[in-house]
Amino acid sequence: EEAALACDLLVPFNVVWILDTMRVMLASWALAAALALHGADAFSPSGVQLPASRLTSSSMPLAARPAAFWAPAAKRAGATQLHMAATVPKIIQGGMGVQVSSWKLAREVGRKGELGVISGTAMDVVLLRWLQEGDPGGVYRRALAAFPDQGMAQRCLAKYFVEGGKEKDKPYRPLQMWVMEPSQELNEISVLGNYCEVWLAKHNDDSSPIDSVIGINCLTKIQLPVMSSLYGAMLAECDYVLMGAGIPMEVPGILDRLSRNEDVKMAIDVDDAVTGYYTHFSPKNFWTNSGRPELADKAVKRPNFLPIVSSVLLASAMLKRATGEGPTRGIQGFVIEFPTAGGHNAPPRGFKYDATTGSHALSLNDKGEPIYGPKDEVDLVKFKNAVGDLPFYLAGYYARPEKLQEVLALGGAGVQVGTSFAFSEESGLWDQAKQQVLQQIANDDLVVYTDPVASPTGFPFKVLELDGSLSVKDNYEERPRVCNLGYLRTAYEKDGKLGYRCASEPIDDYLKKGGDKSATEGRKCLCNGLMANAGVPQVSPFKKAGEDSRYVEETLITAGDDVNQVRKYMKQDANGRWSYSANDVIDYLLGRFKDEYTNELKLYKDADAAEDPKVKEMLLAEKAKIESKISGVNDQIAK
Repeated sequence: EEAALACDLLVPFNVVWILDTMRVMLASWALAAALALHGADAFSPSGVQLPASRLTSSSMPLAARPAAFWAPAAKRAGATQLHMAATVPKIIQGGMGVQVSSWKLAREVGRKGELGVISGTAMDVVLLRWLQEGDPGGVYRRALAAFPDQGMAQRCLAKYFVEGGKEKDKPYRPLQMWVMEPSQELNEISVLGNYCEVWLAKHNDDSSPIDSVIGINCLTKIQLPVMSSLYGAMLAECDYVLMGAGIPMEVPGILDRLSRNEDVKMAIDVDDAVTGYYTHFSPKNFWTNSGRPELADKAVKRPNFLPIVSSVLLASAMLKRATGEGPTRGIQGFVIEFPTAGGHNAPPRGFKYDATTGSHALSLNDKGEPIYGPKDEVDLVKFKNAVGDLPFYLAGYYARPEKLQEVLALGGAGVQVGTSFAFSEESGLWDQAKQQVLQQIANDDLVVYTDPVASPTGFPFKVLELDGSLSVKDNYEERPRVCNLGYLRTAYEKDGKLGYRCASEPIDDYLKKGGDKSATEGRKCLCNGLMANAGVPQVSPFKKAGEDSRYVEETLITAGDDVNQVRKYMKQDANGRWSYSANDVIDYLLGRFKDEYTNELKLYKDADAAEDPKVKEMLLAEKAKIESKISGVNDQIAK
């Protein structure tokens, strides 16, 4: 250990000295020892800022290091993993709903060799609204034409497709809200919506398949549609499932059973329940009820599962208690998400929103945001030890090339990036809102507020402060309350009967269902706000006070704390329109990464001049590794 420490001190000087003279055996010994201890990291360019945890572990005795520390990402996945790509992607494009992570965005990211992810939130309603908009470009009809049950696809089109699109002042035809035992039609639309989005992400415009890796992101808190949503995605040969905003303990086992077309069930949270409640999904009954029972005999590919977690404790618990098969309980990796990420955040340790007593106020800062402290930090060395050989990704303020390098230096597989992709040309965010955001960022920084009460889920929710949106207090207060989508409703039991309520619904309705009025304060209708973000806002049955026309739902945009990072990619055309592509984001992350590798390669330019055969062999081997890394980055950028 003392010799290793001496090497840490000598290497920066001796590397240069060796490359200059290649004669001093002491330096050769130091070089060989450093390579054995640190690999190429011993010679990382000075511009790479490694985290303190990495610097501390750099003197770890060789025998104490886990074998996975040395393994490349593809090997870390282990023999027990399912359908892992030959090369584990370095970048996961985050799943942002509703349809911000659209099939177009996921497809473009997948084409670059990274993991493109579609949002699985409310895809049933998204499908129906685009059909009622006339299905511009015929994209959803093209996907439906590939669905294995054409009778089901035609039933959907006959009921919801509107040639040329509905009238703008008319509301969309609604879909029934989710309940404990959903109807056949509801399951069909859910399966079709998720199938179409994944299928489109995996195919070119001429319907030819793309050799890419595509995932789906679902919110654990939106429980009732989960099983049919996953089944639809699996029918389209989805490669990955990512789930956060809760603890998806049952999902690995559900994926196992759905791949064999077996019946599945999921426990549902029910307030004041005296017994357990479950929702069920049966592939056999689903196909039989549709008139195609033979389709239940065809096995479905089981996607990899990546839970999104915020602590070592949660990851460890899932590896012990998740319902999946195999030594890792059906889990093929993790995403560690920090509270700087957009959308729903895990609450601070010990934080619980309590509308009645207001006790949570003690854990808020001057702006009214939840306070995160040392207990909420993730020790990445401990996390790596806890998950063993499984790949892991970091998310939340990681859209920077040096952060990608830090994660890889720690033995991680890469980063998940959401916000930087959210405002790209390919994202599903309504173009008018996208232009407003980019224009404001071009002039000044935007502010993201971590709202502890906006979401009916009880999770903190990131809200981008933007004029004309529901982030403006007056807009929120003037909005006529209505609950006509219901994805975030909570089930409750009263007098032996099951009901559903949402703190964002009309206050009188909520109170009649046993809700507390204080719980409605500050609550925002995320369902309608996020649907408006996708460019398909509902025409409300109500009017704003003093207005003659019916209210059209307004946007509520979420973003991570690094929203102003998109300034690095933005370009303005001759017409004053701001834009950037998903490729620009990937090229920025990997291009800088390539620059660092190129700088590192310069240290080995005289490797073949080494006099000592062993040193020469080691130097040339390291040079070959770096050249291979550069080649890999070139391949990814070229896709």
